[in-house]
Amino acid sequence: MRHIARMSDATKPVLSADPAAMAARAREVIRLNVEALQALETSLDDSLGRACDIVLSRPGYVVVTGMGKSGHIGGKIAATLASTGTNAFFVHPAEMSHGDLGMLRKDVTLLAISNSGESRELRDPLIFCQREGIPVIGITQRPNSFLGRSSAVCLTLPQVAEACPNGLAPTTSTLMTLAMGDALAMVLMDRRGFTAEDFGLHHPGGKLGMSLQSVRDWMGDRPPAPATVPLTATFAEVVSGITEGRKGAVAVLNGDGTLAGIVTDGDVRRAFTRGELTGLTAADVMSPRPKVIGPDARMSDAIDLMTQNKIATLLVVEDDRPAAIVHIAELMQAGYVG
Repeated sequence: MRHIARMSDATKPVLSADPAAMAARAREVIRLNVEALQALETSLDDSLGRACDIVLSRPGYVVVTGMGKSGHIGGKIAATLASTGTNAFFVHPAEMSHGDLGMLRKDVTLLAISNSGESRELRDPLIFCQREGIPVIGITQRPNSFLGRSSAVCLTLPQVAEACPNGLAPTTSTLMTLAMGDALAMVLMDRRGFTAEDFGLHHPGGKLGMSLQSVRDWMGDRPPAPATVPLTATFAEVVSGITEGRKGAVAVLNGDGTLAGIVTDGDVRRAFTRGELTGLTAADVMSPRPKVIGPDARMSDAIDLMTQNKIATLLVVEDDRPAAIVHIAELMQAGYVG
């Protein structure tokens, strides 16, 4: 029950400033949203599958549109579709009436959102789609509305009261719309067989996207050759190789050019602490079984390998030969790790 305090007979009830009362009201709003999502889950039928069939059968984009809060939700749905394998973008319905109807080519699908289904800004694009034979997928609470009647498939939201005490501000309705859009995007993603690698290609920025990239992506087309020395290299030559390579390590090669081991800054320091350096070779100070990774592995795997083994350098090996050296400082600078 909400705690209400009346200022006077002429004013409407207002929520008490008591923290407990405000927390109770907030929990009530959350509960109403949860109940709305449960109602949506229960009411969902095969219309979503039919909507997916339409999208998958069309070679063009999914054009998402909606007015007001529905438009804000539509923008997010379009972004989710685009990032998960379904080409999509958002167009404001009012702009369509002033020239942007040209974006509705005959091969597109229109995803139109309106809780009431009667937003007058949607009428022009809906009439245009009817005339041009462009299928419409509608999301609305009223399947008998103009939007519902104009839709090839109507994704109907259940009749649930808004959490707004006046029943006006879109709350539960926008949450259900967002959930319906996410459901559509995820089912389409599954139908397309969209993989984590595909997701990474669409998200090259940020830690998530970078971790899904391959080591080869990180290396680039022409990665600088890693510093190398033969097994017989002197200790001085090893130190010189590490210094010139600027990666804190040097790869040690067998006579046929395959990887024999690695010498890191830490190996050099340990050799100094042991004392006598005269006559030492790369074979004497190297780690013969270094941690390595292939160029087609994910960057997330490389990061896990380095953090779990507490190493600062990682060799990228292809055909038993070192192709690059990854250093933790580079990954931190590039934003791969925090």
